[in-house]
Amino acid sequence: MSPRLTEALTVVSQAVNSELDRLLPVSESPDSRVHEAMRYASLDGGKRLRPFLVMQSASLFNVAESAAIRVACAIEMIHCYSLVHDDLPCMDDDDLRRGRPTCHKAFDEATALLAGDALLTKAFEVLVNPATHADPVVRCELVADLAHASGGQGMVGGQMIDLQAHTLELDVAGITRLQQLKTGRLFSFSCEAGAVLGKAHGELRLALRNYAHDLGLAFQIADDILDVEGDVAEVGKRLNKDADAGKATFVSLLGLERAKSQADMLAEQACRHLDPFGEKADLMRDVARFVVRRRS
Repeated sequence: MSPRLTEALTVVSQAVNSELDRLLPVSESPDSRVHEAMRYASLDGGKRLRPFLVMQSASLFNVAESAAIRVACAIEMIHCYSLVHDDLPCMDDDDLRRGRPTCHKAFDEATALLAGDALLTKAFEVLVNPATHADPVVRCELVADLAHASGGQGMVGGQMIDLQAHTLELDVAGITRLQQLKTGRLFSFSCEAGAVLGKAHGELRLALRNYAHDLGLAFQIADDILDVEGDVAEVGKRLNKDADAGKATFVSLLGLERAKSQADMLAEQACRHLDPFGEKADLMRDVARFVVRRRS
């Protein structure tokens, strides 16, 4: 990772943690356990790539940071809720996430389920608040876009296909669609959120959508590669899950070296989509190159 990206990610991560801490206060009421679980699942963890993309895309249109950080936190709440639910025994049944016990292991299954539900709904509460944007049309568009990206036509739909993947004979096109839904739609929302906040349309928004499409696929191919040759201590979660479950992946279908080549090609293609923004999008280009070289 380049020094400038490392520094920029650290700054955004700290800002997101601070805002999440404010948006998810500690409770001393009888429901305090679910609030503790929400904080456990969302504070001080992960690379914060999706929030970072929100902040960077917003900066392309000179959007106030106070607005962008709220959208960044909303997408992170959605992402963290999905991880909590994915880790449950009825889904992927994982014990480790980000190098520490998963939410249902640190608390219990029922609390983890409720914490995920609460993070999901809190995200939309944040978006619809006038503090996110003065224009209600913009707030409604953000809510509609995030609902589409995270629901049955997006992340949830992709997860449903993934749960059945071991019984399906998925080819590269099938795996690509699965990952576009499960992973790509949230990346698309993150990248286009800046354009929505800045009321930008047309070619500039399309450029961000195309960037997100290629970035999401590159990210997932890199994930499949890490699942095969990563180190548990670095990755922070169980590896070889897909192979053990008999699921087709980009690596199993393309082979390791071709998968790496495809990821690199997609990363560079993603960078080219950002040409209309010039140097202002350099950190987003750094992200595209980072995701295919990351070790976690």
